[in-house]
Amino acid sequence: MNGGKPVNVSNSITPLKSERLTDMRLKIQWNDIDWKKVIKSVNRLQTRITKAAKEGKWHLIKRLQYVLTHSFYAKLLAVRMIGQNKGKRTAGIDGKKWLTPKAKMNAALSLSDESYKAKPLKRVFIEKVGKKKKRPLGIPTMYDRAMQALYAFALGPVAEVTADIASFGFRKYRSAQDACGQAFNCLSKRNSAQWILEGDIKGCFDNINHEWLLDNIPMDKSILKQFLKAGFIYKHHLNSTKAGTPQGGIISPVLANMALDGIERVISDKYYSGKSWKSRNPRKVNFLRYADDFIVTADSEETAKEIRELIEMFLKERGLELSIEKTLITHIDQGFDFLGWNFRKYKGKLLIKPSNKSIDSVTQKISDAIKKGKAWKQEDLIGALNPIITGWTNYHQSVVSKETFSKLDNIVWNMLWRWAKRRHPKKSRSWVAGRYWHSERTRKWVFSTEKNKLKRFSDTKIVRHICLKLNRNPYLDKEYFDVRRYKLRARKIAGKYKTSGVKMNNCSLT
Repeated sequence: MNGGKPVNVSNSITPLKSERLTDMRLKIQWNDIDWKKVIKSVNRLQTRITKAAKEGKWHLIKRLQYVLTHSFYAKLLAVRMIGQNKGKRTAGIDGKKWLTPKAKMNAALSLSDESYKAKPLKRVFIEKVGKKKKRPLGIPTMYDRAMQALYAFALGPVAEVTADIASFGFRKYRSAQDACGQAFNCLSKRNSAQWILEGDIKGCFDNINHEWLLDNIPMDKSILKQFLKAGFIYKHHLNSTKAGTPQGGIISPVLANMALDGIERVISDKYYSGKSWKSRNPRKVNFLRYADDFIVTADSEETAKEIRELIEMFLKERGLELSIEKTLITHIDQGFDFLGWNFRKYKGKLLIKPSNKSIDSVTQKISDAIKKGKAWKQEDLIGALNPIITGWTNYHQSVVSKETFSKLDNIVWNMLWRWAKRRHPKKSRSWVAGRYWHSERTRKWVFSTEKNKLKRFSDTKIVRHICLKLNRNPYLDKEYFDVRRYKLRARKIAGKYKTSGVKMNNCSLT
């Protein structure tokens, strides 16, 4: 597609005398793709699927999904997504990687559902943050990843329409900060609910019932069965998969979300009553979910227990159950942790702060990096620490974090002082300080070199998060989400500082 012209596919598949010439043409074709046109074409079909889903036209949805999954533009976009993914250099069991323009173009031309058979996943184990126990991860082949991406394009619009309104994990243009804002909206007022059911689903991705998925997920059943039943290879042994979604697969979050969607409706059917808005939610029940973690607010401990039983029945049908250890009922004055934050009322005022667990996690991460860098140059150590600090502060900058940021700056300074002293045990304190710390404007202790300097936690200003209008659909309200993203980015760049650092805007539900 050069200048908006379609790719001449025949050039890629016609036998040529020179293999080198074929490779060159494939490379040129991939490099000349008009990606704006590709994305626009795929988005147009996704919008049509969304509209059909809102109107309940399931036969039309099926036809449009077929058109999308057989679209050459969608195949190009699926291959491009795989090529941009963090795991692009990690191969599946076949050892193949798509790293060159030729390989990517060939892949797009070869994607097909005809006689499709998914290869087993390569099983690896990765560490859980702050835990010794490792969790399993399945790595599909590049081809299977692209097929999953292709079918996720077609399934995503339906999932958005059928989703619980207060579900935030693994959804387009939604984030943990949006979930935090919604929780604040439900708990911050004086007459808000006082009791919270903290829920955690035991091994959600590993245990979802395959039969339920095959009966209820609106997509090509033969393809879905291949994704679910692919199996995995561990220590050269093929193992079958009898339950769960493909761990590590692109389509897995969509499938898991669709399996859990409906909890909110089950709760509202029982607890939302009356025509008047004042009598609509007398028990102050609000549901909020991020992936497989959720909270439900209630007016009493008894109501919270009733809701827990209701959710247990809902999950049982899908082959799932609540984790006994992690599912708790808590009073807001005691506080609870959710998504790395601690929510607690102090004398009737709700404060959201980084949780102790999250603070310990980032402290340990920095400590490990410093220990690993005992013999590193100072600039290399700064290069390793800055992304950790930036990522953590960006995540927490919309809540009450000012005090925590200052505390962490002191902890990191002490760690770096020990690192520097260990390198020069015979040098004086003033020499060590002059070697690694320098002055910058009004600051005297800047851990820096001529090339770079260490970012401080407190350099990140507290910026209010713009709350999400929960009834907006990313496939239909593109302008709203574009403006919202622009505003969020502008606020962070400007670093507008909220002096109190305490309250957040009330979130609009409309």
